[in-house]
Amino acid sequence: MMKSRSVIATPPGATIKEQLLDRGLSQKEFALRMDMSEKHISKLINGEVQLTPDVAYRLEMVLGVPAKFWNNLEATYREKLVKVNVENAMEADKELAKQFLYSELAKLGWVPKTKKLTEKVINLRKFFEVVNLEVIQNTQISKIACRRLSITEKGDLPLLVWAQKAKIEARKIDTSSIDLKTLKKIISQIRCMTIMDPEYFCPELINLLADCGIALVFLPHISGSFLHGATFYDGKKIVIGLTVRGKDADKFWFSLFHELGHVLLGHINQVDGTTEEDEEAADNFAKETLISSTEFHRFTSQKDFSKTTICSFAQEQNILCGIVVGRLQKEGFINYNCYNDLKKKYALEA
Repeated sequence: MMKSRSVIATPPGATIKEQLLDRGLSQKEFALRMDMSEKHISKLINGEVQLTPDVAYRLEMVLGVPAKFWNNLEATYREKLVKVNVENAMEADKELAKQFLYSELAKLGWVPKTKKLTEKVINLRKFFEVVNLEVIQNTQISKIACRRLSITEKGDLPLLVWAQKAKIEARKIDTSSIDLKTLKKIISQIRCMTIMDPEYFCPELINLLADCGIALVFLPHISGSFLHGATFYDGKKIVIGLTVRGKDADKFWFSLFHELGHVLLGHINQVDGTTEEDEEAADNFAKETLISSTEFHRFTSQKDFSKTTICSFAQEQNILCGIVVGRLQKEGFINYNCYNDLKKKYALEA
């Protein structure tokens, strides 16, 4: 017997058991009369196997109860079983839905607005494209290579929301087959875009990466995700998602090259996800791509960090001044409150 808050599903086996008790028949003798194994009869009584039309016919012969009765009993049981499972799944999903910042997702237009918990569950199921929300807990979160502001278990659900939205948006981008050789060749070309304005580099960047089998999408930051960006496979394409709200240009480019590093270094789609070593390697890839260690060391060894020298070095390296400032701040050569006026902020549309 299975039950939910409002439905009880009793298998036909309960009625068979009553018939056997009324007749004083043992399961062993009943199995012989049915010409079936005792094991199957036991499963039938316990509702572990379906009562088929063949079994219904045998029951009519042995117990004298019409086959139609048994078939109807089985159909009713299966119908109620579905309702039990649906209700129980809904109750479980209601608890899970409470962990989502639904109002924020509704404000972004990712899910319909509603205050009813049941409707929130249904909308979230449709958003995630799953029959119940518990399924997403089995989704391989670990297969998403991402750069977070910090690591916390509370960030897992927001990360899944963010990644699902990235997947949905990526479907709108036509991509070629994945081509990592070409991607490696165009890294320097992408680096040259750091001195361009977003309205010019964004279309070109998206097209270049699409030719390599990568769909680049820009999404707003959502509370609890602690994300700069994330990368994962979706079918025959690679999806790279980047957060964009109030993004400093240096952080944008570092995040992009960090995610491209994950792609080229083979970090995505790993069973156990990215390790600390993977994240460090992706960081190093981004740093080396933007400013090589050799060039950075040459510059910092002069110990002259005036605006003039920073801008001169940036021009020499053909990158934004803000990228140099960000690197100097990160590595402790200047304070985080120094020269932030040299940093650009991007207002990219998500």
